[in-house]
Amino acid sequence: MSKEAKSNRLKARLPRGFSDRGPAEIAATRRMIETIRAVYERYGFEPVETPAIEYTDALGKFLPDQDRPNEGVFSFKDDDEQWLSLRYDLTAPLARYVAENFDQLPKPYRSYRFGWVFRNEKPGPGRFRQFMQFDADTVGSSSPAADAEICMMAADTMEALGIKRGDYVVKVNNRKVLDGVMEATGLRGEGNAGKRLIVLRAIDKLDRLGLDGVRALLGAGRKDESGDFTKGAELSDSDIQKVELFLSARRTVQKRIYALAGDISERLETPDSELSTALKIAGWLAASFKGSTLVSEGTNELVQIAEYAAAAGYGGDRIQIDPSVVRGLEYYTGPVFEVELTFETKDEQGRAVRFGSVGGGGRYDGLVGRFRNDQVPATGFSMGVSRLTSALIHLGKIDTKPEAGPVVVTVFEKNRLADYQHMTQKLREAGIRAELYLGSGKMGPQLKYADKRGAPCVVIQGGDEKAKGEVQIKDLIEGAKAAAAIASNQEWRETRPAQFAVKEENLVEAVKEVLARHKVTWGH
Repeated sequence: MSKEAKSNRLKARLPRGFSDRGPAEIAATRRMIETIRAVYERYGFEPVETPAIEYTDALGKFLPDQDRPNEGVFSFKDDDEQWLSLRYDLTAPLARYVAENFDQLPKPYRSYRFGWVFRNEKPGPGRFRQFMQFDADTVGSSSPAADAEICMMAADTMEALGIKRGDYVVKVNNRKVLDGVMEATGLRGEGNAGKRLIVLRAIDKLDRLGLDGVRALLGAGRKDESGDFTKGAELSDSDIQKVELFLSARRTVQKRIYALAGDISERLETPDSELSTALKIAGWLAASFKGSTLVSEGTNELVQIAEYAAAAGYGGDRIQIDPSVVRGLEYYTGPVFEVELTFETKDEQGRAVRFGSVGGGGRYDGLVGRFRNDQVPATGFSMGVSRLTSALIHLGKIDTKPEAGPVVVTVFEKNRLADYQHMTQKLREAGIRAELYLGSGKMGPQLKYADKRGAPCVVIQGGDEKAKGEVQIKDLIEGAKAAAAIASNQEWRETRPAQFAVKEENLVEAVKEVLARHKVTWGH
């Protein structure tokens, strides 16, 4: 090949912020999705699917990262000159779907859906621009009981996935409380919407950046380790102190919350319960931000959520009121939730790390109403499937081994492809994954191919076997065990372990015996 041809050859490369997935991860994700689906359906939610592309104006002005091109989403103009965007979450498309089909849907409407979402954000370690979410939403109910139920379902999902109680927590706050804090700092009205969002995002980073980092984002701004500068909200010192006053509740309250333990019946009877903690938070907020209707409404809703959850047996060891929970998207109007993994693990350098948030959601009473003349209340939750998969793999809660490959029917004589195809189809009709070798190699390369595919066994039929009405079955799993125990290749050739002949009409039964011996099954 000439130098010019080599220089013009395309370079295979993956775009930044995206990842490829292999069979093992795909199988693990599929198993996890089926577990989540079972929990959501137990709560009465039904599936719906919306496309990955929506009209940009349908997604609204609630975009996740406005300092990126196209305000954080991937967008393009269609041939009719209308702008289209890849969905950045599954909630905005649901709002469009409900509004478009409003008269046909039962109200409240309970649905779940999962799929890929796309964000044009700055990529980094563990931060991808394409990831999978699994959502559940109740549209048409304004009751805090609907919010409490979403939190209960999130807790049940964690435990169904094998994350034990104490290794996760569902945190709950209310955007009305946060909006009341914004009012106290003078950030009212549409003109301050951008500043409010900066403040909320700063509060949301408290765990990661600490109080000094949040203070910088509330003021002039902050430069991170890479040298990138994030513009701040430019609040005055007195207004920054008001936000810090709100945040100071978080540390005191969390200590009290994390100390809660014991049987739910005792927790309901004793004053130091999650419900009483919620009442204490409500009292503290009311005293600190007097005269704020929003703070009053928000704290009352938090108390009701805590009451409903406690009555159903979900105490502070699973669902907690936490004033620091924000959620970054602007469309939330009431309670907001976040599921956090609380256990510590080690990174590759042996340093202690936490997975942190693996899902969240909240109430968004204005999102559906953008398409209608009336307000439609709604609340929902989104599980971050991609992030949660990583956590479960680390915990050993998901089998990361790839599923067994198919049984491979080898081609001994090329002029008998029809015979081999017939055998392959007989296996498939019996529910066995089977593949006819379609390469060009001789028997050695075919067996190596079967090994790479993870095949449990191969089927061989040469002229001698055909004359006898037989087939040879080579058990590759047993063969690998035997090979490890045999000292010499000569002994291997003489004993031919794990290979046997059966009548051709008994092929299916013999293969099933091999699969049963090694407990080989395939997911469906």
